[in-house]
Amino acid sequence: MLDQNQISTFLTFSGQAEEAVKFYVDLFDEGKIISTRYFEEGEPGEVGKIYTMVFELGNQKFAALDMEKKYAVDFSWATSIFVETKNEAEFDRLFEAFKEGGHVMMGPEAMGIYSKVTWVTDRFGVTWQLVCEK
Repeated sequence: MLDQNQISTFLTFSGQAEEAVKFYVDLFDEGKIISTRYFEEGEPGEVGKIYTMVFELGNQKFAALDMEKKYAVDFSWATSIFVETKNEAEFDRLFEAFKEGGHVMMGPEAMGIYSKVTWVTDRFGVTWQLVCEK
């Protein structure tokens, strides 16, 4: 469950929520699934798809759901998830995973106080900004 009175990111997928969340949770050291609820018969979604999946990456809670394809809206790079990595090895590992089947929009390159910066949209359509401080 998401915490009341706390701002959280809610990701809406078109049938890939469970696959995406498991991918993200496996990538991050402190990633974990907190709860999962599937659509059931009579509910406004495809039976067996994600109604709500709450998960955590680091100390940040997220939620995801599967929306019916006819209503689903594509993600946009105008909104991204910003991750400051612990070191270049973590940066490289995340970057390689996100770019596989995705799209690199910028970088990796040095910029300002960062030794590496990139914007990359993963195969699920979610855009990530990864940075590694010098």
